[in-house]
Amino acid sequence: MSIEIEVVLNNLNNHKEISSSLTAWRHLSAKPAVYEEFPEWIEDKLVRILKEKGISQLYSHQASALSLIKEGKNVVVVTPTASGKTLCYNLPVLDCILKKESSRAIYLFPTKALSQDQLTELYQLVAALDEGIKTYTYDGDTPSPARQAIRKQGQIVITNPDMLHLGILPHHTKWLELFRNLRYVVIDEIHIYRGVFGSHVANVLKRLKRICRFYGSNPQFICCSATIANPRELAEKMVGEEFVLVDNNGAPQGEKHFLFYNPPVINKELGIRKSLVKEVARLVAYFLNYDLQIIVFARSRLTTEVLASYIKDFLAKTGRPKEIVRGYRGGYLPDLRREIEKGLKKGEIKGVVSTNALELGIDIGQLDACFMAGYPGSIASTWQQAGRAGRRSKTSMAMLVASSSPLDQFMVNHPQYFFGESPERGVIDPGNLNILINHIRCASFELPFGEGEDFGTKKLREILEYLEEKGVLHYVEKKWYWMSEAYPSQKISLRSVSLDNFVIMDTSEEPVQAIGEVDKTSVPTLLYEGAIYLQEGEQYAIERLDYEHRRAYAKKVEVDYYTEAFTETHIQVLEVREKAEETNLEYAWGGVKITTLATHYKKIKFYTHENIGRGEISLPAEEMHTTAWWLSLNHKISELEGGREGELASFNLSSGLLALANVLINVVPIYVSCDPQDIQAVPEVRSIFTGRPTIYIYDNYPGGVGFSEKMFELRRVLLRAAQELIQHCSCERGCPSCVGPIEEVGIKGKESALIILGEALT
Repeated sequence: MSIEIEVVLNNLNNHKEISSSLTAWRHLSAKPAVYEEFPEWIEDKLVRILKEKGISQLYSHQASALSLIKEGKNVVVVTPTASGKTLCYNLPVLDCILKKESSRAIYLFPTKALSQDQLTELYQLVAALDEGIKTYTYDGDTPSPARQAIRKQGQIVITNPDMLHLGILPHHTKWLELFRNLRYVVIDEIHIYRGVFGSHVANVLKRLKRICRFYGSNPQFICCSATIANPRELAEKMVGEEFVLVDNNGAPQGEKHFLFYNPPVINKELGIRKSLVKEVARLVAYFLNYDLQIIVFARSRLTTEVLASYIKDFLAKTGRPKEIVRGYRGGYLPDLRREIEKGLKKGEIKGVVSTNALELGIDIGQLDACFMAGYPGSIASTWQQAGRAGRRSKTSMAMLVASSSPLDQFMVNHPQYFFGESPERGVIDPGNLNILINHIRCASFELPFGEGEDFGTKKLREILEYLEEKGVLHYVEKKWYWMSEAYPSQKISLRSVSLDNFVIMDTSEEPVQAIGEVDKTSVPTLLYEGAIYLQEGEQYAIERLDYEHRRAYAKKVEVDYYTEAFTETHIQVLEVREKAEETNLEYAWGGVKITTLATHYKKIKFYTHENIGRGEISLPAEEMHTTAWWLSLNHKISELEGGREGELASFNLSSGLLALANVLINVVPIYVSCDPQDIQAVPEVRSIFTGRPTIYIYDNYPGGVGFSEKMFELRRVLLRAAQELIQHCSCERGCPSCVGPIEEVGIKGKESALIILGEALT
């Protein structure tokens, strides 16, 4: 029998070792529901079935959305997790089909897992109606024999942007009934469509609308989102039409306790704190002792697997079955993910450790507590993850456990910033030339472009003429026709990773079987020969990597370590788009080529995290063209090193550049709407391009998505913030909470970074 969460929290407050490390404890009061009646225009049969399911009234936001949809408005609904957003689109879509059988709808979800989850709920309504409404999922897992029937008969087609881009739009002639009768397009979780992914999807939607116009339809758009700062602006930029915002949440909200936990310092001089992974595992095990159901979010695949292993070990020591805790991340095969989701709903699984794959609205039941192993990277994502626990009426807890990174330390030591600031804005750049040209190629394949046609850019004719020069298009009778034999969409990934995943094959027993998959860009750091591949607490040694056939052959092993790969990055400037000179620094941003090579790996012992060996990695280098912002030191700063007295005797140029680069990587996400992994830094003591000491910070996406330009505009703000972060850190010579570990940046790193900043900001 599980104990109420309030009792556990009270015990936690009296646990001095834990409570002394809490930097914030916010109590969020419960809120009652606000109801309204069903509108009269909804079909009686539909209302009757909902009432039989216990839904006797609508929440206020559901009623508002239905009213606006009835008026023909495009709406974007923004309410918390588990607030019933699904009914905002299921009701008008089903009502429309009941009244006119030929009506069609497309549902777009960002992942296949979410599509499957939403299909289950919709199926229940459709089955109860017993009207034969044909509802199908159409994605990469859909069997070929079923695809033809879906194209001809599907009234509600549930898919994802990738499949719309690859499998539907290029073959629109086979989807005649869908496009001719398309009444609604539903786009769920639009807050996910930020950065490069959102920029791609905005162009996919342009192609969708273009095909709809060709077939004579003009669909209405219904969007749903978790909380972000600019939901209406994001929806309008994605779809290219006006929207009305619905955010008058009427769903009940349970009481929530939100805690910030900062692991204790174990070495004050070096600023080293207790291990994030071990602290989270200890805290989760504490809560699992009370038979509560818990979700843990980790920021990487490796951390997810190591954390799941540690929690399972804690359970084994107390005599509890390891199977009650599972891992969950991208790369798990679909059947395994469904099994875990089902176990969570039934309550058989008491804890799940996940990447942000479970951040979305997949129904995993009502959980008691959420732990975040490190700051998720944005205020919006933090609230979204916290919302996975305590849905509707239950009291719940969310705990952010900070790592030693500067961004984590800023958040955990400035809780007023987190609780006082609005969530970040969703930023997309559909006009990014690299992305735009690719989708104009796709659109040209789908339908010829005519003179004066609009695709949301003034450069359309210029791009079409460029493609004509390249022999891709042919201009005849005022139209540009596709000339190439290839399907252009097959070469374009919406998520800027390779479409060619590598499959991990388990050779431990016959027959050999697939246990997971990894995208191509992650192969050099996850599937090199000698790597330990972790999945669900099991360890697999990668024995052979078949790069040509995209297979990694692994054998189950039992070792006391995991592996971590290290890379070298080289940067080459291709184009300077803007430049600015100040007293001691020169700033610029422009196009660059990034070459990344995985060089070696280390064997890291479980629990102690000591290095117990290493090996070489022999894989091809990865190249990427993107944009970067860089700052170059003039000779006055760079010549401070050596032969100086007093303060300047502490100056070390190499240490100072590396330290400042580390700080900037963590400061930028606070001021520029990006996640920490969206950018990377490369410090060079003498840059080949500038001839000076230079720090490059680049967009970690092909083509770039606008972050570099924003960094250039905010350059002095970013430098001041970096200076403040270093100055306010209590360590003596540098630590992971400011400039990075002393072992990495050296004993002069902190002082040298401050000297550079002092000269730069004079």
